[in-house]
Amino acid sequence: MIKTDIIIVGAGPVGLFTVFEAGLMKLRCHLIDAIPQPGGQLSEIYPKKPIYDIPGYPTVLAGELVDKLMEQAEPFKPGFTLGERAEEIEELANGNFLVTTSQGTKHEAPVVMIAGGLGSFEPRKPQIENLSDFENSGVHYMVKDPDQFEGKELVISGGGDSALDWAVYFAEKNSFVHLVHRSDRFRAHKDSLAKAYELEKQGKMKIHTFAEVKHLNGNGQLETIIIETKDESTAIDTALWFPLFGLSPKLGPIGKWGLQIEKNAISVDTFDYQTNRSGIYAIGDVNTYPGKLKLILCGFHEATLAVQSAYKRIYPEKKVTLKYTTVQGVQGFE
Repeated sequence: MIKTDIIIVGAGPVGLFTVFEAGLMKLRCHLIDAIPQPGGQLSEIYPKKPIYDIPGYPTVLAGELVDKLMEQAEPFKPGFTLGERAEEIEELANGNFLVTTSQGTKHEAPVVMIAGGLGSFEPRKPQIENLSDFENSGVHYMVKDPDQFEGKELVISGGGDSALDWAVYFAEKNSFVHLVHRSDRFRAHKDSLAKAYELEKQGKMKIHTFAEVKHLNGNGQLETIIIETKDESTAIDTALWFPLFGLSPKLGPIGKWGLQIEKNAISVDTFDYQTNRSGIYAIGDVNTYPGKLKLILCGFHEATLAVQSAYKRIYPEKKVTLKYTTVQGVQGFE
């Protein structure tokens, strides 16, 4: 039995930052994650992807951000149960929660914080008949190691941040990029879109709007893709296609924990990001509320308020006094 003050389900960036905020309140944390290393999607899916909206970092690679968050949490000595999925939660007679993993590891704490990101997920795949023939032999749903693709001609489909960010990244790394989107309206940050059009002017990218990849050709390895618009078809010789249409999130076992679910996310009270079950909080991409933005920095804010509330639950007789770290410093655990 692992006993702690706060069980954090999810060791992504928001879960890791929760360790720091809890540590400032002298609360100990233990994190559970099905992925075998900390960092969540940042480590598992796009460790080399640049992130632009973290305060104080004009740009930081996802993997580097995880390293910094781990360094920030280290003084507070968090525990980790990795490579095991949180399966069951039970409320005990003493008011604490018992969380059991897929491997039978048991954890007890008075507070549970669900920071599971999108939960378990799989890529949204385009409807192309022979798509599976080229998966892992030309078709990639995520970019784990961008170094191996630099300097090559490639095609990226999608209109969100991930598609635009990677298109800009590769074009700036001497790859020629075809960016394909079924509309002329992109969901990405305006700055990323402006960079993409500037790179097109420089001859480093071609943006295909009102277009879709419709056919794939090759013999065991992707060789040619066919892009279609209403008026024409274009054949592009390439061995690399990245259909970046996002992830299809699934809450998995968390969806059976008696929590209020809305559109595959956990509803919370924005006062402290507590769920409908007292003592269970949901922070980061896994939660939903009016005006919700799925940004890492918003998850950091939610974690901060949730920890303040958790302290009051654990120590109802003590008064919470907010002390600035510029005054008190950061005092870790021995």
